Amino acid sequence: MALWRIRATVDDRPGYLSVLTASLALRSVNILAVQVHTTEGGAVDDFLVDAPNTMTEAELHAAITRGRGRDAFVVRAEAQGLADQPTRALALAGRLVHDPDSLGEALVTLLDATEARWRPEGTVVLHGFDEERMTLIDPAGGTYEVLRPAPAFTPAEYARAQALVEVSGALVRRTAEQTTLLLPDGAELLIRAATGDDVEGVRRLHARSSAQTRRHRYLGVAQVPSDARLRRMLEPATGLTLLAVLADPESGEERVVAMANLLAEGDLGEVALLVEDSWQRRGIGTALLRRLIAAARRMNASAVVAHTGADNVAMLRTLRRFGVAGRDDRDGALLSVTLPIGGTGRRPATDETPAASG
Repeated sequence: MALWRIRATVDDRPGYLSVLTASLALRSVNILAVQVHTTEGGAVDDFLVDAPNTMTEAELHAAITRGRGRDAFVVRAEAQGLADQPTRALALAGRLVHDPDSLGEALVTLLDATEARWRPEGTVVLHGFDEERMTLIDPAGGTYEVLRPAPAFTPAEYARAQALVEVSGALVRRTAEQTTLLLPDGAELLIRAATGDDVEGVRRLHARSSAQTRRHRYLGVAQVPSDARLRRMLEPATGLTLLAVLADPESGEERVVAMANLLAEGDLGEVALLVEDSWQRRGIGTALLRRLIAAARRMNASAVVAHTGADNVAMLRTLRRFGVAGRDDRDGALLSVTLPIGGTGRRPATDETPAASG
């Protein structure tokens, strides 16, 4: 038996697909996978089939014609074609996570295209697709022009390609948000957005932090949060979590030394900090808080609020550096500090200013 890929258009009417499959079955052609693409000209059916070794391309075309298929495209297939389309797309998305610069290659693989040409920004005016060409905006700048002489591109394939581009765009934005923080003593920390893969590193951050630091962060509770809660904190549904990471130049192993959380609800954001004891008073808390406030502004928040103990002098000192128009609300030992972020406050202190502990 031999693998073939078949694509044919049939009238989008009840029973027409069964006529085509019956015609193939009469020639001992076994259908392994099928996808249906809706187009203005009818339903485009994409089959992966197993046909007798003696069967020729011309005989397959004849079977398709007898099954009321038209505009048929027939080509020999490889074993990797057995992977279904969702699995294939997820694998390519995973590849982009590890290699963000491989978008062009991923598009070629996703679409079984001949090539993907990158064009500089401004050289391609219209984006979309026709039968042989698909143009997609590169999130890093410019445009990808994807070429495939046959079969013709379909709206479903364009939607898949757009989804892959969106994954690439998210990765590009995350990479762009990474910055290096140079401390007064010459130490360098990477400031980046957290992901679900950081649970272990953040758990170790909590374990190395003193009970007092954890109580300051969690308003009187010194217990290390569960992995499930840490995961929710690292990837909030509405908000952002930033980490300050020290990378070992030899092994490349990362050590998380600080975490900053932003939860956004409506036009108000809530912020919180946790800085490992040995890294406090070195400007890290101030640097992280500045970036959270900028992120809240991009989310159209009008203010951020931080809840802290009235005895958390370090945190209060850090908050006071971000403008003079804030409001303090006290409830026993709990103090809530609200900072407007409309751009009217004074410039915060530099990254070298002492940071909060939590």
